[in-house]
Amino acid sequence: MEFTKWFAELGLRPALIFSDREPISYFELARRIAEAANRFGSQKKLVAVVAEPTEHAIIAYLAALHGNHAVVLLPPCKPEALDDFVANFSPDIVCRRVDGRWRSLVDTDGSSGNLHPDLAVLLGTSGSTGKSQYVRLSATAIQANAEAIATYLELDPNDRAALILPFHYSYGLSILNSHLVAGASVYFPRCGASDAGFAEETRAACCTNISGVPYSFEQMELTGFRRCDLPALRFMTVAGGRMRKDLAETFARHLSDRQARFFMMYGQTEATARIAYVPPEQLAGNVGSIGIAIPGGSLWLADEHGAPIRQEGETGELVYRGPNVMMGYACERNDLAKGSEISELHTGDMATRDARGFYHVVGRRKRMSKIVGLRLCHEAIEFALEQAGISGAVVGGDDRLLALVTSAHADDQVLKVMMAASGLPRPHLEVDRARSLPRLASGKVDYVAVQRRLREKRPQPRSGVLAAFRNAFYPRQVSVDDTFEGLGGDSLLYVQLSLALERELGRAPEGWEAMPLSQLCRTARAADDRRSLDSQLALRAMSILLIVIHHATLWPIPGGAAVLVMLVGYSLARFKRQQLCAGNVLGVLRSLAAVLVPYALIVAGFSLTRGEVLWPSVFLVGNLGFAQPPHMMPYLYWFVEAYVQIVLLWVAMFCILPMRDFASVRPFAFGAVLLALSVAAKFLVPLAWNIGGPQIFTLPDVFYLTALGWCLYFATSRRKRHAIVAVVAVLCPLLAWYGGNWLGSWMKFMLVLGAVLALLYVPRITVPAWLAQLVLPVSAASYHIYLFHRIVPEWLLPGPDSVTFHPLASALAISVGMISGLVAFALQTWLIGSLARLKSRRKNSKSLVTSGV
Repeated sequence: MEFTKWFAELGLRPALIFSDREPISYFELARRIAEAANRFGSQKKLVAVVAEPTEHAIIAYLAALHGNHAVVLLPPCKPEALDDFVANFSPDIVCRRVDGRWRSLVDTDGSSGNLHPDLAVLLGTSGSTGKSQYVRLSATAIQANAEAIATYLELDPNDRAALILPFHYSYGLSILNSHLVAGASVYFPRCGASDAGFAEETRAACCTNISGVPYSFEQMELTGFRRCDLPALRFMTVAGGRMRKDLAETFARHLSDRQARFFMMYGQTEATARIAYVPPEQLAGNVGSIGIAIPGGSLWLADEHGAPIRQEGETGELVYRGPNVMMGYACERNDLAKGSEISELHTGDMATRDARGFYHVVGRRKRMSKIVGLRLCHEAIEFALEQAGISGAVVGGDDRLLALVTSAHADDQVLKVMMAASGLPRPHLEVDRARSLPRLASGKVDYVAVQRRLREKRPQPRSGVLAAFRNAFYPRQVSVDDTFEGLGGDSLLYVQLSLALERELGRAPEGWEAMPLSQLCRTARAADDRRSLDSQLALRAMSILLIVIHHATLWPIPGGAAVLVMLVGYSLARFKRQQLCAGNVLGVLRSLAAVLVPYALIVAGFSLTRGEVLWPSVFLVGNLGFAQPPHMMPYLYWFVEAYVQIVLLWVAMFCILPMRDFASVRPFAFGAVLLALSVAAKFLVPLAWNIGGPQIFTLPDVFYLTALGWCLYFATSRRKRHAIVAVVAVLCPLLAWYGGNWLGSWMKFMLVLGAVLALLYVPRITVPAWLAQLVLPVSAASYHIYLFHRIVPEWLLPGPDSVTFHPLASALAISVGMISGLVAFALQTWLIGSLARLKSRRKNSKSLVTSGV
């Protein structure tokens, strides 16, 4: 390490100052470092140092650097941290206190892995859970960061830091390193920032600078730090999290009045320590900013695809590049042999850039929740609480946010602020109390501990119609005479209360939003055996049942597949429109994975059975007539191929910007134009490309149904509904006649007409609860039923023909087909759930948590 090599040249200048002994000069420090380095030996070793705020620990750290060893700094207050490190990394030397005396213990068994020549320091990532993770830092990174900090702080040999932060924490270590690089001195106070005597002690020690995390400044403010005159104080620095604006402005003013400076800084352990700072002369109006990159580094913003963001004010992930970026992470000894694995650091912080090039962190990627479709930044809600004078920390999950509050504000006050800041109704918000927030050794809030409080705080069960309304409209008073409309309910509350009414009443009565609560409560006692279903779910269940019956019997009842294709378009409009209109191709295509995985198993099974790879089915073009059934999947599976082709065509259309804009602004008109064009294609394409009977399975033949489904979803006015019914009333008979004018063709298109009317005019249907319990699982498993309903019957039962037809065999085939799909769906659901739980456990045990300094 470069900066340790010229300590002796600084002679008797003080380097380390402790209150209970004479200062250690640079000359003495150099001598003791050389002695310790000789004891460590010349071969590169892994040295573990328990980082007590003592001369012994600091000299052990500096000796390891001086001898080109790799050194890890471990917290002195957590013995288990050393135990875990020894177990995972097998250090060659452990420096710690034993029976009251400092010892360097050598592992005589030897190391269990090589060390990369560039590796110099390992630092734990704050907030990590599970197996220990450490940041690998090179000697170049340590030197470069120390020099950069010394440069913008303008450190010189006359400076003296009051080191109140632990030096196993990268911020504390950077204070030590930057002052030693500058030939300055470091004072280790007896008192901490929360002690009343801290200011007086630093005054007596002639400290020129004090650095702390925001919590340190909160404690100094409570103990009256600013009332003490510190004539030697030249500057103060803060990092390690967002500081309250009022407190930052107070200290900035206080220091400015005394011709001193206040540095607000930003960094991460993964960048050795510092990444950015706000020049004190530009702090006015920029208190909430992290400023500009440190000397030798650069900052930029990346969008969700990793591309640079050029425009001002847009939010993206903050990315840093500089010589102080880490080599990578380490979880075990073998990782220490790796070289540098990254060239730039994706910080995990979301930020914006203003016109002057200053960066503003607006939240963490990992400190986000998505609840009822709303993306919520925990830090933004914390800031809203802070602005209201409420002290606390906010965490969240997939369904709730929790504010752990330390100030004496009533729950109603806290909840009002949270509701206003988040846009969430009361059921998604929780408030808990604590005398003080749990904190890490660095002084930062321990959000992992706060998150545990959220998991332990189960939502209180609420039952009854009146309770559901009071819960939804909290903190407003709700009486039995109120109505949803009278209370000013919105769409979010409409969905929430619709579900509550289905749960409490078995159905949501028609026009319930205008009914007084007293009437709804009376309805509850008479509707326990009823259930309201989305008609789309009922149509899906009916369609798959008709498909199974059609394939298992001689009854001519086609039409189920046509309704399913129409529901594809309806679902694209209902669930994928925003992604399509935003050009989010991956978001739409990702849903195809769930479709293709089980289908791939079916294709593999048929290929093995027939002894050849069924390439048309592998490439999902078997429905286009390029091959004959012996060399492809049975035409039964045309729906899967057509479905994938339909989705790809929709994605391709929405990749065209003018078309995307048209669909965004006028979705019904877009669907109407598409319907007209696709109906024309159904009639015209066979004139140029006719493959006979299989023509009915091709994309040109069925695509109009998806356009029709899109139109149905956006037929939101009476005029649009009447128009679409008029079109379908003409189109369906025409297609029935065009399709052969036989009974099956008429049944198919009359079924489509009925489904259109149901979606337009009967969006929900009320059924007995027992029937709902049958319909919902079948609807959910409809795709798997389609895939598997003929597998077992083809093996075990005779196919339907006029000679061997028997009603019992058909009934058995129908039952076995439905059960096969339900079992396959349940198995896939269980498998995906198991994989998700396994991934979650692995993530918790081996996650690389980016530490904010």
